[in-house]
Amino acid sequence: MILIIDNYDSFTFNLFQYVSEMYSEVVVLRNDVFYLKEVEKLSPVSIIISPGPKRPEDAGLTVEVVRNFAGRIPILGVCLGHQAIGYAFGAKIKKAKRIVHGKVSPIFHDGKTIFSGIDNPFYATRYHSLAVDEESVKESILEVSARSEDGEIMALRHRDFLVEGVQFHPESILTKEGKTILRNFLKLSGVI
Repeated sequence: MILIIDNYDSFTFNLFQYVSEMYSEVVVLRNDVFYLKEVEKLSPVSIIISPGPKRPEDAGLTVEVVRNFAGRIPILGVCLGHQAIGYAFGAKIKKAKRIVHGKVSPIFHDGKTIFSGIDNPFYATRYHSLAVDEESVKESILEVSARSEDGEIMALRHRDFLVEGVQFHPESILTKEGKTILRNFLKLSGVI
């Protein structure tokens, strides 16, 4: 079973739809209506953390899910989920260089893991006013795996565990490589 943590965002339904096309058993839980022990009992094969409003520290148990299950269960964070991964591992969250809502941008990546076989650059849809702070990532266990054309961090990964975050929205119809990125994550997770 794949667990999607819903951070009260309509894009969660797009994530559910895309992932359900690749794997039949997908469960969605809101970020404030479960306990960590329930996640243990569900025994998900991977966890996807959805976009959402606000900051990671205001997103229910989202950050605690990352801290508790990183290294045991593969995790992919999208937008707020990406920021939650950064925050969980000591990165700071700051105002983005510019606010972007529904903007399609070129994304430049390292071609590894979830970006394997993806055009470089590829075009992705962005909806965010916050971003992970570059300087704080340098002092963490995370590495930058993608950037926007103005250098904003667009993806991170944990150096030792299968924990990946993307600031852009792979579940947006305007992100042409979105399904491939999600499929790559599920393949890396051993799910498909």
